[in-house]
Amino acid sequence: MEGEPTLRLRIFDLNCWAIRYLSRRRQERVRLIGDTLHQEGFDLVLLQEVWSEQDYSDLKVKLAACYPFSHYFRSGVIGSGLCVFSRFPILDTLLYQYSLNGYPYMLQHGDWFCGKEPGSRAAVSAPLLSLSLQLHAEYCRDKDAYLPHRLVQAWELAQFIRHTSKAADVVLLGGDLNMHPEDVGIRLLRGWTGLRDAFAEATHFEGCKNGCTLVPDNCFTDKSELLPFPLGIRIDYILYKAISSFTVKCEELKTTTGRAPGMAIPFSDHEAVMATLHIQRQGKPAGATLGTADPALADVVTEARTEVGAGLRAARRQRYSSGRMAVLALLLLLLQATAALATLAGLGTQQPFPKLSFCLLAFLALGALVIAAGLHLFHTMEVKMLQGTEDQMWMVLRALQERP
Repeated sequence: MEGEPTLRLRIFDLNCWAIRYLSRRRQERVRLIGDTLHQEGFDLVLLQEVWSEQDYSDLKVKLAACYPFSHYFRSGVIGSGLCVFSRFPILDTLLYQYSLNGYPYMLQHGDWFCGKEPGSRAAVSAPLLSLSLQLHAEYCRDKDAYLPHRLVQAWELAQFIRHTSKAADVVLLGGDLNMHPEDVGIRLLRGWTGLRDAFAEATHFEGCKNGCTLVPDNCFTDKSELLPFPLGIRIDYILYKAISSFTVKCEELKTTTGRAPGMAIPFSDHEAVMATLHIQRQGKPAGATLGTADPALADVVTEARTEVGAGLRAARRQRYSSGRMAVLALLLLLLQATAALATLAGLGTQQPFPKLSFCLLAFLALGALVIAAGLHLFHTMEVKMLQGTEDQMWMVLRALQERP
C-alpha cells in the first residue's frame, strides 16, 4: 500500500433470506444477486442466510471471474448461512461459534440449529480482517427473551475482534446484527472495539431514510413487525476501524430502497448495504485501537451486565424447573418398576392397570425423563456461559472504573 496513497474499497453486504423451500422466489432472487454482483464489480461481498450450499456453489461459479476468492462457513445442523466473495486473496478463515444461540425447543425460530459465527481475513495490499456475521434474531422487542443471548454474542464478537485483529491494519465488519442503533448490544460492541458506523460516518448517503434495512416498502417484509416503526428499522451494518498506521474514511454509503436497482423485486426481505471506503497510510501509528477511552463505556458495560444477570437468573429458574421435572419422571419410573416387580414376584393378586396403559405410562415417563434431563443439561450450560460473561464484564468494568 506504500506505493498507492489511497485504496478505494467497495463493499456489498446483504442478508439474502435464502431458506430452501421456505423463502419466496429464492432461486430467482439468488440469480438476481449473482447478476448484480457480476455487473457492479465490488471488491468484497459479505452475504448472510445463504442456507443452501447449492446456492453458494451457483454463485461461486457465476462470480468466479469477478471474485476469484470465496469461502462458505460450514457449521451447525443446517449451516451458518455465511459466505464471503473477494477480489483479493483470502489469507485464512476462522470459524468461531457463539456459545449461546437460542433454545433447541424453540423450533419455530430455529436459531439454535444454525451455527452462527464471525470470521475471515483477506489481503488487500495491507492485511484486512473481514467479518461476515449474523447475531440472534429479535422476535419480540417488548418481551425479548433472547436479549441475554444476543448480548453474550455481542460480547464474544467484541472479544473475538480484540484478540484476532492484532495482525491486521484494518477491521471490517458487515452483517445482520439484529440490533437497533441505540440498543445496548450495538453500543457495547462499538464501544469496546472502537468500530465506526459507516452510516454515521459517510460523507454521502443514498437510500432509505435513516439507513433503514427493513422497510415497509419491501414486498417480502412482515408488515406487522414494522407497525411500531413506520419508516422501518436499521439492523444491517457495515462497521470499520483502522488498527495501525492507517486511516479509514467512508466516502459513500448506499442502500437499496425496497427493490433491486432496475428490477421489479427486491434482493431479499432486507435491504442491501453498499459502502465505499478510502484506506490510506498515515505517517504515524493510529494510537489506541480500543474504544476504552469513552467515559460512557462503563455505563454501557454496566447496562449490558445487568441484562446478562437477568438472563442468568431466568436460566437458573429454568434449570431448577427442568431438574425437578426430571426427578419426578424418575420417581414415576421407579414406582412403575416396583409395581411390575411386585406383580412378577406374585406379591399382588392382580395387576392394578391394564398392560397397555401400564406400558404407555412407562414410555411417557421415560420420554419426560429424557427431555427433562436434556433441558437440565442445556440450561446448566446456559448458566455457565451467562455466568462466565457476567464475570468477564465485571472484570472489565472494574478496570474501567479504576482508570484515572
